[in-house]
Amino acid sequence: MANRERPLSPHLQVYRWQITMTMSILHRTTGIILFVGAFALAWWLLAAAAGGDVYATAAACLASPFGKIALFGFSLSLVYHLLNGIRHMLWDIGWGFELPEVYRSGYAVAGLTVVLTALIWFFALRGGA
Repeated sequence: MANRERPLSPHLQVYRWQITMTMSILHRTTGIILFVGAFALAWWLLAAAAGGDVYATAAACLASPFGKIALFGFSLSLVYHLLNGIRHMLWDIGWGFELPEVYRSGYAVAGLTVVLTALIWFFALRGGA
């Protein structure tokens, strides 16, 4: 009989936490957030099409503190998922497999996500001008 104290498969107790694990988990998480956000976007578009009181209710919901947090999370997820998807496409064509490049591109995606999301919100709150 095998030693029962050993894990059956590798898991977080075996591996040291690293950026590649974080990026993978975040990519899956942002994908789920975007899936849910797509339904919210469809709700908003239907409310805009309905007009009047329906749209006013949707606009008030999105302008609330919770709505702004949800919109920020959606935009952050969208930017991250896009940039990390581009990173994965570059891997598909064979670029960036060396460990230093993997780490460099991971940090670049994380940094650009923060910068681009901040720029989006800066211009959105400014009125787009």
